Amino acid sequence: MSDNQGRFWMTPEEEKMVLRLNNKAGSLLAVLSGLVVFAAPAPVAAQVDDAVLTSPPDAEWLTYGRDYAETHYSPLDQVTSDNVGRLGVAWSWDIPKRGARLEATPIVHDGVMYATGAYSLVFALDARTGEEIWQWDPAIVEGEGRPSFCCGAVNRGVALYGDKIFVGLLDGRLVALNKDTGRVEWSVQTTPVGADYSITGAPRVVRGNVIIGNGGAEYGVRGYVTAYDAETGEQAWRFHLVPGNPADGFENAAMEMAAETWTGEWWAIGGGGTAWDGFAYDPALDLLYIGTGNGSPWSRDERSPGGGDNLFLSSIVAVRGETGEYVWHYQTTPGDDWDYTAVQPIMLLDLVIDGRQRPVLVQAPKNGFFYVLDRITGEFISATGFADAITWATGIDQETGRPIEAPNARYGSTGSIYLSPGATGAHNWRPMSWNPATGLVYLPAQNTSFLYERVTVEYQQGQWNTGTTVGRSLNPPERPEMPGPRTMLLGWDPVTNQEVWRAVSTGGNGGTMSTGGNLVFRGSGQMLIAHDAETGEELWSFEVGNGTATPVTYELDGTQYVTIMGGSIEPRVWTFAVDAGQQ
Repeated sequence: MSDNQGRFWMTPEEEKMVLRLNNKAGSLLAVLSGLVVFAAPAPVAAQVDDAVLTSPPDAEWLTYGRDYAETHYSPLDQVTSDNVGRLGVAWSWDIPKRGARLEATPIVHDGVMYATGAYSLVFALDARTGEEIWQWDPAIVEGEGRPSFCCGAVNRGVALYGDKIFVGLLDGRLVALNKDTGRVEWSVQTTPVGADYSITGAPRVVRGNVIIGNGGAEYGVRGYVTAYDAETGEQAWRFHLVPGNPADGFENAAMEMAAETWTGEWWAIGGGGTAWDGFAYDPALDLLYIGTGNGSPWSRDERSPGGGDNLFLSSIVAVRGETGEYVWHYQTTPGDDWDYTAVQPIMLLDLVIDGRQRPVLVQAPKNGFFYVLDRITGEFISATGFADAITWATGIDQETGRPIEAPNARYGSTGSIYLSPGATGAHNWRPMSWNPATGLVYLPAQNTSFLYERVTVEYQQGQWNTGTTVGRSLNPPERPEMPGPRTMLLGWDPVTNQEVWRAVSTGGNGGTMSTGGNLVFRGSGQMLIAHDAETGEELWSFEVGNGTATPVTYELDGTQYVTIMGGSIEPRVWTFAVDAGQQ
């Protein structure tokens, strides 16, 4: 059967018959929620389980950060600082969906690449040739009537577990797809229907549960993280990140404790704290680390007029992966007034600090400071500013771990003021990476400023509600001159918590990846660039289109490949190998 748009539809009986015939013939027909796309044969992939995720094979890229520690590091070393200049295009594939930046990190398993594009499009490609295996379009509404979301109809990728691919959708759904066909296995609405939540981040899988957060703090929502059984889609646990109305009771002791740091009727406008990006997991400790977002609205005077730290806004929260039980938290920006989220990528490292080995967590959130914490206890170890301009605080108190705020930073009492970093942060969603050989973290940083001015807002569902003028003051003060470059890549030593080298960018930042070949790859402006991991020297570049995502690398049939997605207007997947033919 077909509809008036030329799409083919099949009955369940027809579908089973075609799949049987295709299995015998060695070809594939992907059935995508009723939408059928003819495609090429797919390799037979072994299932990915907890053990594989804990010790991922060198040749593959199985999760968003390649490993549970989110290091974005691959030990592959066929492509090196000596031969990287010989990289050529092995294949490329045009992404059919447009309308947003590319932010996805592809995953690669058993010869198949899985990734996402604008408006939550999901696709699978042959990782050797780039030939399409299947694609699935969830048909998210574009234009009028679309879901409310901040900052673009983006998606950062998928998760893989067993025989399923998992993706969070812009409209708040979490969907499990058959990894071989793209067929929907189950779908669950993780957010209230019609509410102003969205999902742009990549799911993670922990102990057989799919972990997903959400976004929407600018629209007045209450953030939470939920775990769903990977096989059935049934909810396993949920952890709220800010307290709700005390009159309704608290979900757990952690929410009761957090409520003591709020005042007024914050719950009427959500509170915020959405977890739209950063996660990491330590399987030995069974600790899932959650990065949390800004307040709703931004202005603390609006949401919590009596002050307070407003837990767990702008925090790293550790919970049990199996149960979601609260263990500890550390707040990077108490009483956040500036949209200084702590949802930026979290990384787990084992470092020798002050003569002893320590399991640590590192993060470079929006507020401009690079944090090193004990990942068992949450103990503060150190924090150093990595941005060239930080005017909201003069440093982090070593005894308390709290920021030393500048006297005029709270714009509710000072009126209009330019502060650095701005609301886009000194570091945003773009992944940093780690290299154990150099001992460096590769951080895509930026220097920004922002004009803050408090305004009184009347909360309206579906409308942007920040409690500031968002840089549009009628009587703005003089904008200060910004030091340093607009964007740069930093080679950062997390032990000394100091910059080792920097490479100035000529365009906006993409994410980074490091390899065993003494290389760090990154997206920057329109380019995929390779740097010497030890010195930062630029060794090779290739134009892939404006708006670059995060590169990955993998090995098939003895050949190492490097892949990145680039091009907001003409989006494409680009894959490179040494001595590959140019297109």
